[in-house]
Amino acid sequence: MVAIAAALQACRKRIADACRAAGRADNCAGLVAVSKTFPAAAVREAHAAGQRVFGESYLQEAIPKLAALADLALEWHFIGPMQGNKTRQIAEHFAWVHGVDRLKIAQRLSDQRPAGMPPLQVCIQVNVSGEASKSGVAPEQALALARATAALPNLSLRGFMAIPEPELAAHLQHERFRQVAVLLQAARAEGVELDTLSMGMSADLEAAIAEGATWVRVGTAIFGERQANEYNQQEQVS
Repeated sequence: MVAIAAALQACRKRIADACRAAGRADNCAGLVAVSKTFPAAAVREAHAAGQRVFGESYLQEAIPKLAALADLALEWHFIGPMQGNKTRQIAEHFAWVHGVDRLKIAQRLSDQRPAGMPPLQVCIQVNVSGEASKSGVAPEQALALARATAALPNLSLRGFMAIPEPELAAHLQHERFRQVAVLLQAARAEGVELDTLSMGMSADLEAAIAEGATWVRVGTAIFGERQANEYNQQEQVS
């Protein structure tokens, strides 16, 4: 517990320092603690240290974990890629979805959001690096997808998400994140009211915050190196 609590404190300090360095308020970016592949006990430790927002990517792993932690007041974000046959459970169990990359998925999430629940908060994932192995809409198609998603009834489109290729030089990190920030401003100029940039992880959160991130998604710097399990070995979709 001490290790996770200390890691969370260090991560929060990094975020606050990066916000100040960017001339923004200390709390300019919220922290999604990425708990995928880690047990419910690790989430409980993070909760005891004050963390309330957690991210999962593998649905088969996440659903029993959410049930085991139902006694805690947690906000769950789904941050992984999605197949159409997984959208119902995502719509039923999560408050946020960060990885919408096609209209079919957005429509299914809207249709399957249970009556009586608040709108599902969603972000459009943008493939800023053009990697064939990575989910996300091409930047030139992002605004059209944003307009169509914003019109769906049971969703609240909040902004854009990106995962640039790893191990970029610092100036390239900034360049990738700046592309996403430019898209947000372009959407606003078209009248699509957005306020969220979900970008930045353990290795590059400072660059992301400098370019306007409002959520950073951090796992390794909080929980340690991920261990392979049956979910991420079998599939990289949820």
